[in-house]
Amino acid sequence: MTDTHGFDKERFEVELEFVQCLANPWYINIIAQQGYFDKPEFVNYLKYLKYWQRPEYARFIVYPHALAFLDLLQQKSFREEMKRVDEATRIHELQYHHWRWPNYQEDSTAVVPAHSTNDDSPRM
Repeated sequence: MTDTHGFDKERFEVELEFVQCLANPWYINIIAQQGYFDKPEFVNYLKYLKYWQRPEYARFIVYPHALAFLDLLQQKSFREEMKRVDEATRIHELQYHHWRWPNYQEDSTAVVPAHSTNDDSPRM
């Protein structure tokens, strides 16, 4: 429902919920396996959602990893890698260890796909 200032509360809530779901590597894996990342319109939707990284929207994000994964999902190589269960497992484990021991830094290439050769990939 849109208010008098053009704000669409329902759209805001749906997009917020979807972006926060991206904090879950298993969710990303499922939508990757279902072929969503092969659809140009879905990839464009992911680009559109980058507005959530602006401070006025990011303040509503409860799971900051969602924004890191939203960045990574802009890369075709990451979208392809996330179709693999072993990659989703690897990233889930890295995410768990990051939450468990936030000051522990074993590897600075943490979330870059295992098979990626792109050195300028965003890192979590």
